Amino acid sequence: MSQGPWAWFVARLDGFLSESLRQASPLELGRARLLAGVCLGLLVCDTLILALMLLSQGPWSVILVGVVCAVGFGGALALLRRSSSTRPLALLLCSLVTAGMINSTLQLRSLEVATHASVMLVPVLSVYLLGWRLGLLFSSLASVNVGLVFPLYAWGSLSEPGQALCIFAALYVLCAWAVGWLFISARDEVQGRVERTLRTLRESEGKLVSLIESTDDLVISLDAQGRMVTANDAARQLFLRLMGRELHTGEPPFSGLPLEERARWLGFLSQAVQGQRVREELRLPLKERTLTVELTISPVRGEGERVVGTTLFGRDITTRKEAEARLSEMHRNLLDVSRQAGMAEVATEVLHNVGNALNSVTVSAGLVTERLHGLHVSGVSRTAELLDVHAAELVTFLTVDPRGRQLPAYLKELARTLAEERERALEEMLTLSESVRHMDTVVRMQQRHARSSGMEERLPVPELLDDALRLHALFFEREGIQLRREYAPVPPLWVDRHKLLQILFNLVSNARHALLESGRPDKQLTLRLRPAAAGRLRIEVSDNGVGLAPETLPRLFSPGFTTKKDGHGFGLHLSALAAAELHGSLSCTSAGVGQGATFILELPTASEPLAGASGEDRPGLGRRPSPVGA
Repeated sequence: MSQGPWAWFVARLDGFLSESLRQASPLELGRARLLAGVCLGLLVCDTLILALMLLSQGPWSVILVGVVCAVGFGGALALLRRSSSTRPLALLLCSLVTAGMINSTLQLRSLEVATHASVMLVPVLSVYLLGWRLGLLFSSLASVNVGLVFPLYAWGSLSEPGQALCIFAALYVLCAWAVGWLFISARDEVQGRVERTLRTLRESEGKLVSLIESTDDLVISLDAQGRMVTANDAARQLFLRLMGRELHTGEPPFSGLPLEERARWLGFLSQAVQGQRVREELRLPLKERTLTVELTISPVRGEGERVVGTTLFGRDITTRKEAEARLSEMHRNLLDVSRQAGMAEVATEVLHNVGNALNSVTVSAGLVTERLHGLHVSGVSRTAELLDVHAAELVTFLTVDPRGRQLPAYLKELARTLAEERERALEEMLTLSESVRHMDTVVRMQQRHARSSGMEERLPVPELLDDALRLHALFFEREGIQLRREYAPVPPLWVDRHKLLQILFNLVSNARHALLESGRPDKQLTLRLRPAAAGRLRIEVSDNGVGLAPETLPRLFSPGFTTKKDGHGFGLHLSALAAAELHGSLSCTSAGVGQGATFILELPTASEPLAGASGEDRPGLGRRPSPVGA
């Protein structure tokens, strides 16, 4: 979990402290952190001032004092890593700050420097770090310097116009000391209240014990050696039923277990004593039934974060586990039903495609038959008979007889007509062949998917996307749907071909229906494939159809929910279940009604084939059993 800015800053300050200071009381730890932060800040400010003085060729006495202060601040930071008390370093810090400010005001002889707000650091730091008595000493020095010493040294008189400003600055320094004194007094009062609160908490301990006794959960407290300190009534009763004897204080509760079971429990306790929190589900055999207990073993820490014992919390989850088993059985049944429904839906679409192709085959075959019947073959026969009759006088017939003279032009026109009819017949035969090939492709593709059901294969995803689109190819062309493919390079994916095809088929089918319901002329369906974060692959099926209202998005994958008039409400729900079986996720986004929708399928890409899984005889591709059978 990421920490906030304050926690991060405090952690950096603690890096300057010794181990003893980090383990000190909250009050001393607060002083140490303030001391580290002030030293660090003053070191930065002093360095900047020294740089400015060197650039502006300021007084060497001021520069020398600045260097001394910088060395002092850095030394205080270094000593904090070895010191067990903040008081000596606090005296050093307050002395350096007070001396540095007095020297600066006297050397620079500037009213702005003498009355600068930084003077307030003296009372604030000295009162908080050293207490009100020493704080009064340092505050008085700063106050006398501003109100008396500085005017006499800089002006030689107490009657200059700036004297009033100096007096007010001196009074404010003393006021800051007074405010710090009040703060310390209030803090001491708060500490007294804290102590009284602790006494109240001790008195409440008995009430807490009573509350633990009243719960049905098991609560057992053990010391660092695994001996029982206390246990509530529920734990004692279960121990009596399980072990046949009472649970006594001071004895190890697991001494009567078999050797292997005792070693297991001692392993749990050893992890907890080392500071780890252990969670286990245990099956406890009783005479009447077997209980399933959710056990949590937590370390109990004392002073210095040392583990002084462990606490066992147990909850009877037998009823919940039985309900989960029934739910799992229902889920498996639902998956079987979903698989059958998916197969039936795919088969229906296959039959639709084959049926449309058969319509084209029937039309093309009828046209070819009609054109074959309409060929001008009889004209060729009559011409041949005519030539046969005049075979003896063929030259005279072709040059003198009016019918013979028209015969070459007739043969030329007949050849042109037969050629045109042959081309039209060939076009229809090509259409017929294309329809037959399409039917063969659809059937072969469905046979391949049916054979691969229940097996995970290492497949190129674009190929599977194209298979899902090919099942709808005739619909897209007939319904005027423009198809776009945006495939980025992605590695092959270990996946159950049938499950993924079922999801893709359902998503493409939903997108097609949404486009048909929209009635818009520019129907567009887009398939995108690209890598996603954390080693996953992202498939998007996007359309510009009717879209979805914001209130329907959370319910979209619920069983029985549908936005189609003739929908059954299980397609997207079963697709989401299939995506979960593939260790992926299925989601949907939509800008609103009429704005289209995008379904997003994310799948993991880092899975490896199981040991001993059989593979297909394809280069670079393999097959393994699916985690969930078909």
